Amino acid sequence: MKRQPINRYLIAAVLCSAASSAWSACDFEVQVDDAMAFKVTEMAADKSCEAINVTINHTGQLPKQTMGHNWTLSKSADYQAIAIDGMNAGLENDYIKPGDERVIAHTKVIGSGESDSISFSTSALEAGGDYTFFCSFPGHWSVMRGKFTVN
Repeated sequence: MKRQPINRYLIAAVLCSAASSAWSACDFEVQVDDAMAFKVTEMAADKSCEAINVTINHTGQLPKQTMGHNWTLSKSADYQAIAIDGMNAGLENDYIKPGDERVIAHTKVIGSGESDSISFSTSALEAGGDYTFFCSFPGHWSVMRGKFTVN
């Protein structure tokens, strides 16, 4: 039986791929549409990142007044109170109470065909901390949320 030569480039690519999948990310893209759901339910960021960058893209057909979404990050213990307080803040404030110090970061509320990005420092985040990302649009936060971890 004849041995096949080892492709060094293929081995290097596999090793690099395996190593990169073990790393946590600094940049995230979050997809939303006309359903009350993020396309991702867990996000893991690396504490060594100088900044976390999140871009949210709305691929649905409905405007932000009808089915708007944003991406908001807080400690898990705070997200429900932030969402309830934000209902009175209105769309013009992205359903986030102005000056709410419990909010770590948030994007604008977006609708059909829109996107928004946010960049924030990891300095306020603790490795192993308990964080939740959610949509603060009224009523969405109860089902439209996920786990955010820092490694």
